[in-house]
Amino acid sequence: MNVRLDHVGVNVRDLDAQTAWYQRAFGLKAVFEFQVEGPGLRGVVLEHPDGWRLELLARPDSAPGLRAPDPITAALTEGYGHFAVTTPELDPVHTALVAHGAGEAVAPGPSPEPGVRMAWVTDPEGNLIELIERRSTE
Repeated sequence: MNVRLDHVGVNVRDLDAQTAWYQRAFGLKAVFEFQVEGPGLRGVVLEHPDGWRLELLARPDSAPGLRAPDPITAALTEGYGHFAVTTPELDPVHTALVAHGAGEAVAPGPSPEPGVRMAWVTDPEGNLIELIERRSTE
């Protein structure tokens, strides 16, 4: 089966503020915006220069869902818990995201996966983001 992940969707309260934050913090560019009139759903697809995409969705009168402060607490609830990005240098990326207003959930440290380091941050609305450092063995 030839499939690959296209994007991750995140439901947000403030679409404009979250769009601006992800653009600043991750260097994402808006690919397209859309609206579904019936339910009043608005969305934007953001893309990173490396090709990964994030879709932000907002609907009036939405209610907050899981806002776990860390990945261990998030694992107590079934369903979406986080999205993850990889980087060759974890510490400067973690520092830059915190400087852009990301919340610190788990400081940089070892991952359960051998030879991998990780950290966790939250976006301004509390959605968890995992940062993964995989060093090349070459």
